[in-house]
Amino acid sequence: MFGINGGELLVLIVIAIVVVGPERMPEYARQLREWALGLRGAVDKGRAQLKAEVGDDVDWDKLDPRQYDPRRIVREALYEPTPAPAPARTAPAPAGQPAPFDADAT
Repeated sequence: MFGINGGELLVLIVIAIVVVGPERMPEYARQLREWALGLRGAVDKGRAQLKAEVGDDVDWDKLDPRQYDPRRIVREALYEPTPAPAPARTAPAPAGQPAPFDADAT
């Protein structure tokens, strides 16, 4: 949450209590609660409106803007699987004879 760990959050709360004062703190807490509930209601209303206008049959993966990330496009293009090489078309060595040896190839 904003790069703040638990200890820092506790220090900020204590500073807020000292600065605001204990007599006004319940009023500010109530206002913060009303603001949070209003924000939650707005988000729920937006979700309901989006669902009513778009419907349930939307493929959200197609509409994901992260699919247009140039780094992802290049990575997928570079890491495409290559087809397996065709097997060599040589006849197997006859039984009892050593495999052919090419001195120039080694």
